[in-house]
Amino acid sequence: MTKDFFKAIEERRTFYEISKESVLSNDEIKEIIEHAVKYTPSAFNSQSARVVLLTGKHHDKLWNITKETLRKIITPDQFTSTEEKINSFQNGFGTVLFFEDNNVIETLQQQFALYKDNFLTWSQQSSGMLQFVLWTALEIGGFGASLQHYNELIELKVKEEWNIPNSWKLIAQMPFGKPTASPVDKQFLPLEERIEYYI
Repeated sequence: MTKDFFKAIEERRTFYEISKESVLSNDEIKEIIEHAVKYTPSAFNSQSARVVLLTGKHHDKLWNITKETLRKIITPDQFTSTEEKINSFQNGFGTVLFFEDNNVIETLQQQFALYKDNFLTWSQQSSGMLQFVLWTALEIGGFGASLQHYNELIELKVKEEWNIPNSWKLIAQMPFGKPTASPVDKQFLPLEERIEYYI
């Protein structure tokens, strides 16, 4: 699996239209996940990231849980579009759940009191890097993916259903599958408004 680094970053996009067809074997998907988790950097080499892969009936169940949770808090007239969105995620092959282990973070806060207030921020930064690495790697492998955040709404039920340790905090959900349509064109702000050089 090789691709120019900058091209891979460019082609990593948000894909909402995906199918249950897999373009890689389960072993290849596991290899991608394991490589991303192992080599994505973390502050103090904390390695606080935790990942759960759901496919098949487990993937479907996750999005059924999300759908039924939202059904209880969204008005019926608004739920139709919400249901369509959730169904688009469920149409995929699988979902990666991203967690951070609070036990690791709290231990570091105790060991390095001077930086105590920074560890939660660093944890989020590391998780963001992992999400980006894995998202890009899945794209290189031929999948389309998106990043979702139904965290507080579904976290307790997710932990109950898949026996997730209580110390793991749910950060994001990444549904993925074979792309069935191209993403919309992306607009970019002028780089001169975003970058300054002093060289």
